[in-house]
Amino acid sequence: MTIEEKRYKDINYCLRCGNKLEIVRDREGKIRPECPACGWVFYKNPIPVVCCVIINDKDEVVLIKRKFEPSASKWAFPSGYMEIDQTPESAAIAEMKEETGLDGQVVRLIGYKMSPNPFYEKVVSFGFLMKVIGGELKAGDDAEDARLVHLSQIKELPFISQNYFLNLELERRKERRLKVIK
Repeated sequence: MTIEEKRYKDINYCLRCGNKLEIVRDREGKIRPECPACGWVFYKNPIPVVCCVIINDKDEVVLIKRKFEPSASKWAFPSGYMEIDQTPESAAIAEMKEETGLDGQVVRLIGYKMSPNPFYEKVVSFGFLMKVIGGELKAGDDAEDARLVHLSQIKELPFISQNYFLNLELERRKERRLKVIK
């Protein structure tokens, strides 16, 4: 069994008509499950995730203690899967409110990062620098706790993408300070 065939081992029935899917090579030469009855094709794509990096003027960052897997009980940036009717920006604002009680505004996109995920094979995470515009810091739906932590206290976050976004933002802040000194 090839890697492609293993990827689809649990994908058995057509979501459109319920017929048994067949693993075939499509017109692009890629192996995918396809319905022989109606022609529907299953595409396995990365799932979009948003990540909120919230840093105040005291170099404190908002972290939540995760309530659910992956990485339950670990401290991380507020984050979540993007819904079908959301833009990455609106998803970040919603996740910030849901997990921290804080109303937010997107300052800018920090970057994006593709990484493995135990549930969806791969995710593409969009990291946003966020600004607090209201609300009160408190644990929300997917969080056991929420608090401010000084940047110097953060050693490692549980997700590759969150460490990547933090490092990008710290590097940007360092470069900005160097420009001010010159």
